[in-house]
Amino acid sequence: MVKIVVPVKQVPEVTEVRMNEETGTLIRDGVPSILNPFDELAVEAAIQLKEKHGGEVTIITMGPPQAKDALLKALAMGGDRAVHLTDRAFAGADTWATALTLAEYIRKEEFDIVICGKQAIDGDTAQVGPELAELLGVPQICYVQKLALSEDGKQVIAQRGTDEGHEVVKAKLPVLLTATKGLNEPRLPNIMGIMKAKQKPFVEVNIEKLGTDPSRLGLKGSPTQVRKVFAPEKKKGGIKIDADNPAAAAKQLVEFLTKKGAI
Repeated sequence: MVKIVVPVKQVPEVTEVRMNEETGTLIRDGVPSILNPFDELAVEAAIQLKEKHGGEVTIITMGPPQAKDALLKALAMGGDRAVHLTDRAFAGADTWATALTLAEYIRKEEFDIVICGKQAIDGDTAQVGPELAELLGVPQICYVQKLALSEDGKQVIAQRGTDEGHEVVKAKLPVLLTATKGLNEPRLPNIMGIMKAKQKPFVEVNIEKLGTDPSRLGLKGSPTQVRKVFAPEKKKGGIKIDADNPAAAAKQLVEFLTKKGAI
């Protein structure tokens, strides 16, 4: 029996990302949102471990009221219970303040494994998982591509991706993992799963229930501040060399580069 916690995040559709230029934060109101794809891998991994070894999967998120939809999808996939950390005091958090908020709640839970997605597609920092491991005081294995439990259920055996290929790592429980592509193929919730999701335990936690100093959380507790947000300058189109043969094309290219001072 393993107790698994899966932190997830609701993220904007990548084609709909908009920024508040004054605060440097994402505008989420009125923007279509989805469960972060890397977090879906983490949810699937947790469910597969539960199906094989027994146990419980708790899904947790920090976000505005609409983030409930991400929790419900994870529950419909097979999660057992959900925790929604939601309060205006949590808003505007950077990765550190986000990890701290999650850790404040998770350390009150009994857990053997925490599985995060390797990163969120709206920020791409890949920092929350490692920061969370440090705050919880547990070992971490990042970029997990394959995952199994030892026969005695006291260790995880993970294959993690590296720049050179991969390596196999063992770690005693409790442990934190981050999931990356190739780990699994997340299941699609069926009608029965969607119906059951609304009946599963669901807890909302505000700043008072969390019991943490508000100055350490949200925008106030974030050491990282966005100074400016801007769209990158669009690249101008190049030139097209139109010639009858390769020799003529090469001559045109050399003449162009010479004029630009490149050669």
